[in-house]
Parts: sequence; C-alpha cells; structure tokens
Amino acid sequence: MSASYISQVKHGKCRPSGKLVQALLSSPYHKTPDRDYLKPFLESRQARGVSPNTLAFYEERLDKFGRTIDYFFDKASRRTIEHYLNTIPPNENGLGARHASYRALKVFYTWLHSEYGIGNPMAGVRAPILTKLILPSLTREQLQVLIDSVDSARDRAIIALFAESGLRLSELAGIKAADINWQDKTIRVMGKGRKEALAPFGELSEAYLKTWLAEYPPNGSCVWGINARGIQIMLKRLQERTGFPCNPHTFRRTFAVLLRKAGVDCLVIRDLGRWESVSMVERYTRSFGFSDAMRFYKGTLGG
Repeated sequence: MSASYISQVKHGKCRPSGKLVQALLSSPYHKTPDRDYLKPFLESRQARGVSPNTLAFYEERLDKFGRTIDYFFDKASRRTIEHYLNTIPPNENGLGARHASYRALKVFYTWLHSEYGIGNPMAGVRAPILTKLILPSLTREQLQVLIDSVDSARDRAIIALFAESGLRLSELAGIKAADINWQDKTIRVMGKGRKEALAPFGELSEAYLKTWLAEYPPNGSCVWGINARGIQIMLKRLQERTGFPCNPHTFRRTFAVLLRKAGVDCLVIRDLGRWESVSMVERYTRSFGFSDAMRFYKGTLGG
C-alpha cells in the first residue's frame, strides 16, 4: 500500500480497503476500547499499600472519565481532559469533586507515562481552584459530651484515642496490646502505605484503655473485640444520639485543631499525626483563625 493511498484514506478522500482494515486491526498499536490500562494501574496502587477506600476512589473517578472517551485512555488529549473537568461541579456536595477527579487523573497519567511511555496529557493541566471549606471539628466540651454519652469503657477509650492520638480508623481498629507502650505513651500503628509509625496518647486515653483492658483481655488479638465496621456502627449511633459529627475524619481534624489552638506548630502536628506534608495539616486546621493566633501574640518590641 502506497503512502499516497494511505494519505487519501486518512483525509477521507477514499474508503479503506479490506486489506488496510485488517492490517490496522493486527497492528501492535491497535487498541480496543476497554479498561486494560485501568486494571494494572489499580493493581500497582494496591501493591504500594493504598487503602481499599483509595482504590475505590481511583476506580470511580477514572471509570467516569473513561466512559466519556470510550476507555481510550492513551488517546486523551490535554484539551479533552480540561473539557471533562469543566463539566464537573467544582465543589459538588462540598467535596471538591472537580479537584478530586484532577488528582486521580494526574496520578493515573503519571503512572501511564512511566509504565508505557505514553505522552502525559496532564502535564500542562492546571489544578482547579479548590474552595477553602472549613470542615467540622469538635471542641473539648463536645468531646466530653460524646464520652459521657456512651456506657462502656471500650467506647470511651475509642473516642478518647481518636481525639488525643489523631488515629485513622484502620490504625485504631488494628491496635494490639503489644503495640501499646505505657511508659512512653505511644502506640505502634501501621499507617498509610503500610508504613509503621508511632502515635501518641494522653492521660484520658490511658485511663480508659486500662479500664477497658482490665475487663477484656485481648489474648493477642485486637484490643477492642470489634472490627473497623463495628467501630463505624458505634460512632454512627452516637452521632444520631448526640447530633455531633462523629466519624474518624472529624476526630482527626479535632486532634489537629486542638493542638493548633494550644499553640503547637504545624510541623510538630504533622509529625504527631503522621501526615505527609504541612499543607495537609493546614487543610485540617482551617478553623484556626486570627482570633486564635492573637492569644499567642506578643509585641515584637516588648520584653
């Protein structure tokens, strides 16, 4: 087949022959519209230890985009992606939906470029502006109401640990008695990315933990006698009973905000809460404002 004939077909001046169609279909560069790239990407994230929730996030966001391009991920252009992102409400349900899709696409196409050498259409796409929402956190008084609203030492210990340690749900649910260092007041946890780390705990958590463990010897298993789902159910019922936001993310924000209001530096909070960056701490502590900062201000020329 001559170059002039292929050029005519390409520009619609003549119809492709059966021989040309067969050659294109058998070409190693031909790809049918499927999810072949999506599956190995998700497997690569799983191998890196990302949580099931994060995997579900990637799959949901990438699948929505894939449906708009018939799953030809390797054919998407910068303009296609920008147009797609602009069709998403910027903060649908207050969740920053457009920015979430941008993050998923950026990680995916960076991986696609690295693994297959495919050009990265996300390289020039600017991140959508994310409205700086102030997400809920709890006061010390509200935490005390929650603790007073439960009957068991186990549930009191769970609430206190969430607030005093900033633990993620998976970290808290997996605690074994051997992980607790009573002398240093730290707990060994397996954090994001399967990274082992230490989390602090305070006197209130210590008291409730000791009371609970006196009642329930764990015998090498997790100290709670319930799994992560059981903890979520308990917190959901507590929220319905008290009206306060009562979930692991709110407790983690509360941990950061209370430390910030006590004058603790963001770098220290990052290390105590096992965040990867200071910017994450700043996102969690947006409710810390000027009036809070003024409590720590001293005149620059004062004694």
